[in-house]
Formats: sequence, C-alpha cells, structure tokens
Amino acid sequence: MADRSSRLVAGPGGVMTDEVGVVTGDLELRTTLVDGVLRAQVRYEGADEWYAVTGAECRIADPRDHDAVHRVLVGVLHRPQG
Repeated sequence: MADRSSRLVAGPGGVMTDEVGVVTGDLELRTTLVDGVLRAQVRYEGADEWYAVTGAECRIADPRDHDAVHRVLVGVLHRPQG
C-alpha cells in the first residue's frame, strides 16, 4: 500500500464526496494505491475523518503512475482563487 498526501483549497464548487456531499475550504487530499486500484479521499485539514472523492477511484497499470495521478487530482481540485 502506498499513500500520497497534499494540502489544497477547494474552490467555490467544493469537492463532492460519497459520504457527506460537498466539502469546501482547506482540505487534505490522500491517494492510496492498493492492488493496482487508486482511491482518492479528502478531509478537512487537521480532521480525523476521510471522505471518498466521488468518482475518483481507478485502476492504474503501473504503480509508478501514482505520483502523476495524484498531481493531476491536486491540480484539478486546488482552486484557491475560485
């Protein structure tokens, strides 16, 4: 199992999660790769509970792609200016 984690600021539309709907503001993104399946979760910065990002689970062919997929997700979700 491998994890990547980054801080981000969600824009006005927030980040849709499976468990609680939209979350906004200062968040932490964690991507986890287990058996070729990458899962993305977010939590409010400093909180304990992680929430699955809706639609952000995929199979990747090469574990080395984990870093690239994580960076793409940060790029899409980090919108401090809106």
